Amino acid sequence: NPFQQGWFVPHDIEGLTQLMGGREKTIEELDYMFANTPTDFLWNQFYNHANEPVHHVPFLYNRLGQPWKTQYRLREIMDRMYRNNIDGLCGNDDCGQMSAWYIFSAMGFYPVCPGSDQYVFGAPYFKEMVIHLENGKDLVIKAPKVSAKNRYVKSVKLNGKEYDKAYLTHRDICNGGEVYFEMCSSPNKKRVFTNDQKPYSMTSDENNNR
Repeated sequence: NPFQQGWFVPHDIEGLTQLMGGREKTIEELDYMFANTPTDFLWNQFYNHANEPVHHVPFLYNRLGQPWKTQYRLREIMDRMYRNNIDGLCGNDDCGQMSAWYIFSAMGFYPVCPGSDQYVFGAPYFKEMVIHLENGKDLVIKAPKVSAKNRYVKSVKLNGKEYDKAYLTHRDICNGGEVYFEMCSSPNKKRVFTNDQKPYSMTSDENNNR
């Protein structure tokens, strides 16, 4: 239905935003969608996590300048829709997508737009995770203060240096190292992302370097 398929334009969020009447109107529509979603997130006409085409939707707030809403919603979905039980997945794990969404989201980033080299930030779920890469390197993701209360990202460091982009690149991940999330209990509304970063599109230079 329109509340789900209508958002499935991961390659052109700016174009979708213009069609919907601008940034504020798009945020209003997202807020309305989540406000009307049942607390159990089961099959419904609004945010229906069991329907994979909506999996990128919580990350759209990031692109619209309100990343704290992405961080809040992701924690709610992971807490409510994934359990260590026989019915631990909220829907059919088609080709592993339900599980892949959880792993990426728990690490704190997600490939919103297939074909791009960018993994858009959300918020990590665990205090530490390690990816053992095929090239022999490790990517360590640390968030020592993360909790249900401390679900908001205050700042990010990549290999010890402040990192202010809305995403990691595939090259960042393949290079290994450490991504450090400083977490806090209230939204950091100063950490927003501007249009010139274009976190959901690939520039020609990035494409040529792949």
